[in-house]
Amino acid sequence: MNTDEAGSTGPPADTAGRTPDTAGDRRPGGVPSEEARCQILAQLPVPVAYFGRDQLLSMANGAAAQSVGRTEAALLGLRPGEVEPGLFLEGGEGLSDAIARVLRTGEGEPYETHLMVEGSEHIWQAAMSPVRNAAGEVEGVSVVTLDTTDQFWARRRLAVLNKASKRIGSTLDVGRTAEELAELAIEDFADFVTVDLLSEVLTGDEARSVLHRDTISFHRVAQRSVLEGCPESVVPLGEIHSYDRDSVIGRALVLGEPVRVAVDDETLRNWAADEPVRSRSMRDHKIHSVLVVPLRARGVTLGTTLFCRHRTPGGFGTVDLQLAAELVSRAAVCIDNARRYTRERATALALQRSLLPRRAARQKAVEATARYLPNTTGAGIGGDWFDVIPLSGARVALVVGDVVGHGLHASATMGRLRTAVRTLADVDLAPEELLTQLDDLVSTLDREQPADSSEGAPVAGATCLYAVYDPATGHCTMARAGHPEPVVARPDGSVEQLALPVGPPLGVGGVAFEAAEFELPEGSRLALYTDGLIETADRDVDAALAELRDLLGRPAHSLEETCDTVMDALVPEQPDDDVALLLARTRRLDAGHYASWDLVADPAVVSKARKRASAQLVAWGLDDAVFTTELVVSELVTNAIRYGGDPIRLRLIRDTALICEVVDGSSTAPHLRRARIFDEGGRGLLLVASLTERWGTRYSGTGKTIWAEQPLPGTEEADLA
Repeated sequence: MNTDEAGSTGPPADTAGRTPDTAGDRRPGGVPSEEARCQILAQLPVPVAYFGRDQLLSMANGAAAQSVGRTEAALLGLRPGEVEPGLFLEGGEGLSDAIARVLRTGEGEPYETHLMVEGSEHIWQAAMSPVRNAAGEVEGVSVVTLDTTDQFWARRRLAVLNKASKRIGSTLDVGRTAEELAELAIEDFADFVTVDLLSEVLTGDEARSVLHRDTISFHRVAQRSVLEGCPESVVPLGEIHSYDRDSVIGRALVLGEPVRVAVDDETLRNWAADEPVRSRSMRDHKIHSVLVVPLRARGVTLGTTLFCRHRTPGGFGTVDLQLAAELVSRAAVCIDNARRYTRERATALALQRSLLPRRAARQKAVEATARYLPNTTGAGIGGDWFDVIPLSGARVALVVGDVVGHGLHASATMGRLRTAVRTLADVDLAPEELLTQLDDLVSTLDREQPADSSEGAPVAGATCLYAVYDPATGHCTMARAGHPEPVVARPDGSVEQLALPVGPPLGVGGVAFEAAEFELPEGSRLALYTDGLIETADRDVDAALAELRDLLGRPAHSLEETCDTVMDALVPEQPDDDVALLLARTRRLDAGHYASWDLVADPAVVSKARKRASAQLVAWGLDDAVFTTELVVSELVTNAIRYGGDPIRLRLIRDTALICEVVDGSSTAPHLRRARIFDEGGRGLLLVASLTERWGTRYSGTGKTIWAEQPLPGTEEADLA
């Protein structure tokens, strides 16, 4: 009998010893026995279970039993809810509901469950498939599961960190950043969170080392809970509290490492000895797991964060600790950035305020009040400024300026420009001439700063409005360098924006500045401001100007009230640019404070000028000033007759000081010199300078004015009316 026909177990070898190809003669093997199927199922490395139509577990391998911490025998006959009691399916359903749905629909579906095995949480991804009989009817459901714990925690970690990158550090505010950390934490893995910061961090200072302190004090800056009102907290928000250096939290801070604490009876007893109030709160709210994570950034400890669980059944695991540490690490960098911004902003604001006027100038030409409001965004303090500068002849200069840019550089530049304006104003330059000199100064500053300087942007882009008001005539002369035009409200109720010649911003150069002159009736209210008042993201500039005109036209008891009304109406709660507003109400000199005489160019009038001046001082009750004033008038009138020309005018002004002015038609500048022993001249101006508080010269289109001021104690606060 042929061996092939006899059922040989293998094909014959060919002459070369090779096995011939049998691909075309493949036949299914034998069906395994029930015992073999059980062995195959038992040796599968993944958990497999089978539930019949009665939803009872009728088959499970060893891996399935191990996944729920039971024996195979103990699993048989259990219902799905008894296999994973109290556990959940994403969406709120349990395993029983999912199996019932597969039995009903005959369609497979995935299922994810969280199981606690030997104190450790595992996440299983199951594939549930219907099992059909020969007639195609669903007899049961097979459940094949894979342990996806690592993948789950990786996804969760990435999701939390992704949310953290978007939500933590949205502002450069230390407190708000801490609140964002606490808000995010209770959404993902904690039931109660506190954030405590060292006091130095809140003020923007460098945090000192905590290693040498026996007691470490903190400010509670943020706390969040899944319970309404944070009942777990024993420290009110914003309060100062402390931890002992040897406590759990103190040791974590000293070591700079996160700590996981399982809260049991022994832990509570230890905490009760040092912190009975905190221990009692933890016991009352059944807090069973705590993470202590120090807030550290750039090698410096900023504070500490506590994560607690009491509603979540499982305690914090190693993965939770790693996630919390990374989350806090990111938040710490944001808090440190906010701290640095707070320090820089406080420094810039202190510099800015120190460079702005700190008290009202001694002048009576106008009643003035001002407001300065720094921006509250991350851009930093800007370079807005205002000033009221007393000038000779009882006049006053009103100044508002704005340096483009933010931060310390803008504040420092503002201080330089304000000082320059005061210096130029002291030599009585006309507004257009002053802006020309200021423009040259800005150009020089720009050239001195390298293009790649890290100290800030060039000064070019600064704007300025300079106005000079004369209470004797009521005339106001103004010039602007790229600055918004002022608004005036006259006593008759009319309000208008004054049209000034256009001038380029300071530092641009190449274009001459021009001035415009206006007559302002007594009681007119003049508003000078920076662009932050009218340029906002949610309001059109024209609409803002219209509202400003309307506000200035309304009656008000005082300039202070008007100033507050304008700021409240036009400036948003969180301005994104600095705002400076200067309001001035004009006054006029009357006969009781002003006297003027025209003189001819004849030496004989000098004595008449002295007598007129003396009589006027006696009428004003200033007898003590008669002798000095006679000498000043004699010298100034004599110089005007000898070196000047017609027209010659003598003017006395009683203001915060007694001012003597002599006008002549010559533009020749007087010079102070010291006469030698045998010189017959050269002592006039030296005598004037010795007898008066200050003196100077200002020029006009028709000549010059030489003036001298004498202090008048006791008359500074006298009313002009």
